[in-house]
Amino acid sequence: MLKRIAVLLLIPFIVVFSQTGEEKLTNPFFMEWSTPYKTPPFNLIKTEHYMPAYLEGIKQHDAEIKSIVDSKDAPTFKNTLEALDNAGELLNKVGSVFGNLNGSNTNEEMQKISKELSPLLSKHYDDVNLNPVLFEKIKTLYDKRESLGLTTEQMMSLKNYYKNFVRRGANLNETDKNKLRKLNEQLSMLSLRYGENVLKETNSFEMVIDNKNDLAGLPETVIAGAADAAKRKGKEGKWLFTLQKPSFIPFLQYAENRELREKIFKGYINRADNNNQFDNKDIIAQIVSLRIQKANLLGYKSHADFILEENMAKTPDKVYDFMKKIWDPALEMAKNEVAEMQKLVNAEGKNFKLEAWDWWYYAEKVKKAKYDLDEEMLRPYFKLENVIAGVFDTAHKLYGITVTERNDIPVYDTDVKTFEVKEADGTHIGIFFADYFPRESKRAGAWSSSFRSQKKVNGKKITPVIINCGNFSKPAGDQPALLSLDEVQTLFHEFGHGLHSLLADYTYPSVGGVPRDFVELPSQIMENWATAPEVLRTYAKHYKTGEVIPDELIAKLENSEYFNKGFETVEYLSAAILDLDYHTLTDTNKIDAAKFEKDALDKIGMIPEIVVRYRSPYFSHVFSGGYSSGYYSYLWAEVLDADAFEAFKESGNLFNPVIAKSFRENVLSKGGSDEAMTLYKNFRGAEPKVEPLLKRKGLL
Repeated sequence: MLKRIAVLLLIPFIVVFSQTGEEKLTNPFFMEWSTPYKTPPFNLIKTEHYMPAYLEGIKQHDAEIKSIVDSKDAPTFKNTLEALDNAGELLNKVGSVFGNLNGSNTNEEMQKISKELSPLLSKHYDDVNLNPVLFEKIKTLYDKRESLGLTTEQMMSLKNYYKNFVRRGANLNETDKNKLRKLNEQLSMLSLRYGENVLKETNSFEMVIDNKNDLAGLPETVIAGAADAAKRKGKEGKWLFTLQKPSFIPFLQYAENRELREKIFKGYINRADNNNQFDNKDIIAQIVSLRIQKANLLGYKSHADFILEENMAKTPDKVYDFMKKIWDPALEMAKNEVAEMQKLVNAEGKNFKLEAWDWWYYAEKVKKAKYDLDEEMLRPYFKLENVIAGVFDTAHKLYGITVTERNDIPVYDTDVKTFEVKEADGTHIGIFFADYFPRESKRAGAWSSSFRSQKKVNGKKITPVIINCGNFSKPAGDQPALLSLDEVQTLFHEFGHGLHSLLADYTYPSVGGVPRDFVELPSQIMENWATAPEVLRTYAKHYKTGEVIPDELIAKLENSEYFNKGFETVEYLSAAILDLDYHTLTDTNKIDAAKFEKDALDKIGMIPEIVVRYRSPYFSHVFSGGYSSGYYSYLWAEVLDADAFEAFKESGNLFNPVIAKSFRENVLSKGGSDEAMTLYKNFRGAEPKVEPLLKRKGLL
């Protein structure tokens, strides 16, 4: 899920830059990697290796594209599309390492390289996508596609190439192509700046507490974590709270000091909105305007029309209609939750109206009062290592695979663990990296990515190297890492993405991508197993005693199934609506981002007790990631995952081997080798029904 993107003065230096023989001998990117399964040799890679490798990668890719373009042979699937698929190996090699580490372990030098690279990469890929001779070869194949005798996957590859070249400007005249190049370069740089600003603003906030009375209400694990954080910053004897989720969420849930809850909450929601050098409001206005200009140039009314053409939803109207069906009942539910919490505030003799920074605190009190359940009652059963074992065991029971830790594979940080994934018969599937703890060099959130994607070259399978990143609760004091329920579900979620990549079994990289509103199906379905009682009993064991989570506690968890669902749905869906509102704009005049956000939320009746999950200045999914006009996709995919999981439930066996085999073969292994709905119907036998989702959310 995401970063992209200097100056002309750099170009003369770059033009004359060349690799010496000695540099090529010492730069790991120019070598055949001898690590297990050719994973990146992080012990050898240094920051100064990236730029030379990128420049050589661009040079090699240019030569490979030129070879395809200059060929006098009539275009065929093999000499054109397969050749394109296999081109750019070095560029992909360095790009996957740099891209991943710039998100999970960045530094100022890497961020500087990003800025230098941004216009170079933008130009390079525009040179490929706007090459008229290359496009003509693809178009020749596309025009006679029905007579080529292609397989389903090859046909999808051809359609993807043709469609993507058109969508990237291949049909434009030279004047408009130059306009597009400029727009792409500007958007790339702005997205990069946006993401860097969010990271800097997140890291800059610190709430240091030196009075122990201000810690009242906080669990010992949270206090110990804050003490450790303060010690690492040279503030021993104090307690440090930050805007990392494992720090600020528990503070909002349990801290009795209302003023401090307000302080940390406002610190979080005002990131990149402080009218300083890291403010993102003007960047948002520029991005929105430039995206409209680009969409118009390519023949679309709005950016949303351009993006959604590729998704299952197809049109903005269809997405709005879908979201409204959920929004209205969810908002009503949220208002009822407000009333319930306000009663509790009044009963305590407090004379204030519930505010957004009170929600987490009073929601926990309601949960305790109604269900006798407290988040901290669950945490001791969610030791990180046990949860990891649980998700691996779930995958084993579903798909027969095994996941075993490897200690001989280089990593880029001591917190990172590596695992080998194998079939039941011992066949190697891929390598899995797990990077689960926060640090200042890592962006917020959780995501799945790859150092190498699966593909086949001349019939030989190239196995994937996949990574999951998170920002979960770290060990604190003498306690191991104990996760919250939300973190447990997130870990299962991201491993679902990981399985989608690990179990891929297609030939051509050009069919590896799937629509944004389908890609969350493999991840979200895994969350269902995370809290299934029969699965909980396999991994939820008390970190001190080894006691399996009691049935009584599982029952409390099940009884609270609909707790806070109004808040969760409204908080998320308001962000999805805000995203689409930005990207259905058609006027290229720069907006006032703050006013636009307020008006958009007022229009849908957003209640003041809930703040949109991602305010515009830190909505990285859509302004520095790949989810613009697509943040709704989590809910869209929830319809798919609820319906898909219903198949397992209906069978009476959550690990039904026949259904699991079908899901693997028809969804996980296929990538985008066929239309998304076709893949889903091949698994389920019909299009998904929305009722399982509404039932799950308590909205029926």
